[in-house]
Amino acid sequence: MGWLANETGLGKCAANYVPLTPLSFLKRAVQVWPDHLAVVYGPHRKTYAEYHRRVSRLASALTRIGVAPGDVVATLLPNIPAQAEAHFGVPACGAVLNAINTRLDVDTIAYILDHGEARVVLCDPQFIPHLAEALELMEQDPPAVIEVADPHGGAHAFGDYMEYEDFLQTGDPDFDWILPEDEWESLALNYTSGTTGRPKGVVYHHRGAYLNAMGQVLSWRMVLHPVYLTIVPLFHCNGWCHTWMMPAVGGTVVCCRDITARNIYDAIADHGVTHFGGAPIVLNMLVNAAESDRRPFDQLVEVFTAGAPPAPATLAKIETMGFNVTQVYGLTETYGPDVECAWQGGWDHLQGEERAARKARQGVAMPFMEHVTVVDDAMRPVTPDGDTKGEIMHRGNGVMKGYLKAPKATREAFQGGYFHSGDIAVLYPDSYLQIADRAKDIIISGGENISSVEVENTLMAHEAVLLCAVVAKPDDTWGEVPCAFVELKPQHTATEAELIGFARQRLAGFKTPKRVVFEELPKTSTGKIQKFVLRARAREV
Repeated sequence: MGWLANETGLGKCAANYVPLTPLSFLKRAVQVWPDHLAVVYGPHRKTYAEYHRRVSRLASALTRIGVAPGDVVATLLPNIPAQAEAHFGVPACGAVLNAINTRLDVDTIAYILDHGEARVVLCDPQFIPHLAEALELMEQDPPAVIEVADPHGGAHAFGDYMEYEDFLQTGDPDFDWILPEDEWESLALNYTSGTTGRPKGVVYHHRGAYLNAMGQVLSWRMVLHPVYLTIVPLFHCNGWCHTWMMPAVGGTVVCCRDITARNIYDAIADHGVTHFGGAPIVLNMLVNAAESDRRPFDQLVEVFTAGAPPAPATLAKIETMGFNVTQVYGLTETYGPDVECAWQGGWDHLQGEERAARKARQGVAMPFMEHVTVVDDAMRPVTPDGDTKGEIMHRGNGVMKGYLKAPKATREAFQGGYFHSGDIAVLYPDSYLQIADRAKDIIISGGENISSVEVENTLMAHEAVLLCAVVAKPDDTWGEVPCAFVELKPQHTATEAELIGFARQRLAGFKTPKRVVFEELPKTSTGKIQKFVLRARAREV
C-alpha cells in the first residue's frame, strides 16, 4: 500500500473536515448576497440579510421556550414564508423539522404529533380547527401552538394562540446557530403513507439534504440567481429539498399559497420565475388554462415533474409554451427526486409521441446518488431490454436514515445493501429505467400517495360492505384516483354516493374514492382478489 500503510497525522481536524449541512447555504448567502431578494410573497419581500435575521429569531425564540437539540418542531402550513423560514430556523436551534401534510385527516395528524413527540407546532389559521381536534385526540402532552397568520392569503388569526410575528420578536436576530457536530444528526422527519393505514416516519440527516440540494443544482442546470416558485408542497419531502437549495445559488423563493393557473402565470410574468417542480396535474392546469388566466413571458421555465408520467399530448403542448419539462423520480425515503431523465443530444430530433415517450422515462441516478438500479427477486440486475420487470433499488447518501421507532421496517427496507422502493420498473439498454407498475397498490393522485389498504379498511367498516378492493383509475386531472370495487352483503343495499360520503367523513378528501363499482370481485383459487383484473376494469368504468 506504499505510504498509505502509515497514515499518522493524516486524520480529520477542524481545518479539513466540517459536517455537511444545508444550513451552511444560508450562512454563506447572507455574506455573499445580503441585499439580494431571498423570499417573495405578495407584500412580503425579504433580502438575504432580512431572511437570515428572521430565521435566527425563530431559532432563538424556540430555544427560549424550551426546545432543545433533538426535539421535534412540527408545522401545518401552506407554502408561505414562515414554512421556508422553519426549514432553516428549526434545525438552527438543533431541533428536527416535521412538516405535516395539511391534507391529512384529524386522526392521522394526532398520530403524527404523538409518534414524533412534537414540542411545538406552527399552524396556519386555516388548519387551526383541524389541529384543535387533533390535539384532543393525542395520547401524549400536546405541543405548544404558534399561529401563523397570513392576511395576504386571507387567513386571519383566531387569536387563541401567540401569533408568529409576535413570537419572532421574542427571539434574538444575532442568535448563534447550533450547527450539527455530526452530519448524521437528524434534520427532518417526514411521514409517508407507505402501504398501511398508519404512516411511517422517515428521518433525514444533514448530509443527505446537503448533497441532494447540491446534486439538483447540477441536474437542473442552474446558474446564479434562479427564481423558484414553490408549487411542490414544502411538507412533501421538504419541497424536494428546493428551499434548502436556493441559498446555495443566491436564488429567490417565490411562495405560492394557492396553486392555480392564474397564480402560476402571474408569478412567472411578475417575478421572472425560472424554475418550479410539480406533479403532472400542474402541467395539465397550465395547458388547459383559460385565456384570461394566462400571461405572456419571455424566459424559458425549467420544470421538474414527478408522479405518473405526463400525457404525451400535454408534453407536446407545454413545450411550445415556454416550458422545458424533465421527468424525475424519487420517494420520501430518498429526500424527493434522486433519479432524472437526463436528456441526450441524440434525442433532439424526436418529435410528438416519440419525444414524449422518451421524456416519460424516469431515467438515471442523479449525481449525488451512488447507484439506482432494477433487480429481480434474487437481487440480480434485470435484463436491460425495456421489458423485464423488477424492483427499483436505491443506494447512496440521498437515502434516509431509516423509519422512526420502526427498526424492523428499516431493516427490511435496507435488506441487501439497497433501499427497496417497492416500485416496479423496466431497464433499457442505455441504463434508463421506467416505472411499469406501483408495487403494493399505492395510488399516486396529484402527487400524493394513497394507501389502497387504508381506503379498503375504511369502506369495509360500512355495514353493507362484504368485500372491497381499491385500485387506481386513470384521471386526466389528477393522474390517477381511487376507484373502489365492492361486493355487498346479502340482503344489504348501498349506493355509490352513500359509500363515497361514508369514506369522505373518515378520510382526507384526496383519499376518498371517486368511483364505486358494485360487482363480484375476481379471485384466485385461494380467495386472493385479482387486482390486476380490477385495474383493467377501472380504465373502463
